[in-house]
Amino acid sequence: MASERPPIASGFREDRDDTGAWRPGYAELFESLAEADLSSLRHAVADHLKHRGVSFGGSPFVVDPVPRLLSGVEWDALAGGLAQRARALGRFLDDVYGEQEIVRAGVVSAETIGAAEGFDPRLRGRVPRPGAPAAIAGFDVVRDPGGEFLVLEDNLRTPSGYTYALAAREALIDVLPTGGPRPRAIDPVSYELLHRALRAATPPGVEEPLIVVLSDGPDNVAYFEHRLAAERLGVPLVTLADLVADRDGPLVRPDGGEPRRVDVVYRRTDEDRAHDEHGRLTAVGQALVPAWTAGRLGLVNAFGNGVADDKLMHGHVEDFVRFYLGEEPAVRSVPTESVAPERPAPEMIGRLRERVIKPRHGHGGKGVVIGAHADEDELAELAQELERNPGRYVSQPTVTLSRHPTVIDGRLEPRHVDLRAFAFTFSDERVELIPGGLSRVALEAGAMVVNSSQQGGGKDTWVIG
Repeated sequence: MASERPPIASGFREDRDDTGAWRPGYAELFESLAEADLSSLRHAVADHLKHRGVSFGGSPFVVDPVPRLLSGVEWDALAGGLAQRARALGRFLDDVYGEQEIVRAGVVSAETIGAAEGFDPRLRGRVPRPGAPAAIAGFDVVRDPGGEFLVLEDNLRTPSGYTYALAAREALIDVLPTGGPRPRAIDPVSYELLHRALRAATPPGVEEPLIVVLSDGPDNVAYFEHRLAAERLGVPLVTLADLVADRDGPLVRPDGGEPRRVDVVYRRTDEDRAHDEHGRLTAVGQALVPAWTAGRLGLVNAFGNGVADDKLMHGHVEDFVRFYLGEEPAVRSVPTESVAPERPAPEMIGRLRERVIKPRHGHGGKGVVIGAHADEDELAELAQELERNPGRYVSQPTVTLSRHPTVIDGRLEPRHVDLRAFAFTFSDERVELIPGGLSRVALEAGAMVVNSSQQGGGKDTWVIG
């Protein structure tokens, strides 16, 4: 019989400090909620989202009615650090598909880059400008037990969530009682930032670009976001089937009219590779790569960005900040290391209880094992897998996520949260963030995997002051 899981540390408390005093904004928030029926509030939020068709993966998107609050001081410091990180990652992407100066400097090995699932060597020397390679970045940020913000993962391929943050904000503003704190606005800020990032990718000589949002269609788990983004930007939402092939770049028929050349593609397809494992162009690569590499088509985000999403590369981002910017990182990463290139050391196997083991190439929380949550049988199975395939995994220390009051069965209970923050890059030096973002919450007691695809939910995140 499997042994019982050990107890989990409680983590940083978001609403109160160590003396029990309220953190900024929370006294006003909970005073405004004092007479509210929490179950009714949660149902009202769910009804609001359902009425507006907010879904993820075909299921209703769950939002807790109690927002997470961040003071303006702590948010401004965090946002500055994430902007710095976005600039450094952009430089890395330019370099890794260019001269690879970072390899010559010995900061990252060619083998580490070459083994990254998202690295496409066929794009070296072919990634065009203008436009940042990662015009839209999503950073998964956690808070350790001491209250420090740390970046857990970087997402530079097709990060989703900003429209879900807007939907959550709209629902809470509509449903919550008055009298609480007032957050910094995120609408229309987020779409203004998105539009500017897309405009920045416009090819030279084009004054009024035709921008399209390229989606897989309703089967994509984030189709709600694709549809709403196109609607709010006032641009066509298309699939590959809507694009007309042309040697100078894809054409589209807006509103069924005459074909027009597409100037900028906001790509939200699940297929993010230009080339498949055999070196052939993927279907989306066939439609976009010739015009993109020739500089006739802007692309947000660029093909090949997956190299920076690689979990092992995450462990080098602080080095990127120092190497490319000549600055010290303002926000640290959760330390990340390879399990081993060939065979894990015995001490690594002996410390699995203290570690989080992740597939080097993966997303959505799939395959993640939190040693502190695992029973003995699960750890034994993990040890065998690491013996068989050590190079496929990375190891991180267990960071107990912070806790936030969350409505569970009509009462407030602490649940672990992280934050998906969104950065928009317009040039090498211009980066701006949506104030706040979407906190993700694990709805099961003690759970620390917060992804929506793993039974998690969302929390509107308010920056106050």
